Amino acid sequence: MLTRKQLELLDFIRLRMEADGVPPSFDEMKDALDLKSKSGIHRLITALEERGFIRRLAHRARAIEIVKLPEAMEKPGFRPRIVAETPPPPPGALPVEAIHAMELPVMGRIAAGVPIEAINHVSHHIAVPGSMLSGNGQHYALEVRGDSMIEAGINDGDVVVIREQTTAENGDIVVALVEDQEATLKRFRRRGGMIALEAANPAYETRVYPDHAVKVQGRLVGLIRTY
Repeated sequence: MLTRKQLELLDFIRLRMEADGVPPSFDEMKDALDLKSKSGIHRLITALEERGFIRRLAHRARAIEIVKLPEAMEKPGFRPRIVAETPPPPPGALPVEAIHAMELPVMGRIAAGVPIEAINHVSHHIAVPGSMLSGNGQHYALEVRGDSMIEAGINDGDVVVIREQTTAENGDIVVALVEDQEATLKRFRRRGGMIALEAANPAYETRVYPDHAVKVQGRLVGLIRTY
């Protein structure tokens, strides 16, 4: 009679051979049975071989042949896996809900400091919670470089989520393209025929440009911080 672990291992080997045509590696067996070391797998393999259920072929890697199966294992629907009971949740625990996420292109880096060269290429993509996206417009992400917006909670290394738009209200934090050459992340203020791009750090001066020199390329709608 086989032990529960021996049955689990034999069943795992059988399923892998049926699916892939080759037996699993010792590391795969160890992970499947949740054992801490491969020595436990060696003991189980030896026990199965001594009982005549498998045969190891000499001088060949991963060479295990199933000779026979226990009668119980040949019955349809047999699975020796142990299913652990789910423990009750802690008092006051909230139910876990699936979060809708979308992948956004990361369009390089944006300066929260001195403006940098305009951004126009995708460096990689990042998953963003759907709740962070504003309306049905197009969105993209940018990596922040600099500390000019730290008092607005935007730090060097953060990723900001931007909704594409060409207009902004006073006080919005926007991606501004200055003179078609430099892009920066600043707070937007309209002053008559001039546009002020305000930092959120007293170490940086507010920059003021003629209206035609500043193009809004998007508005900040979310932020992702990594530690």
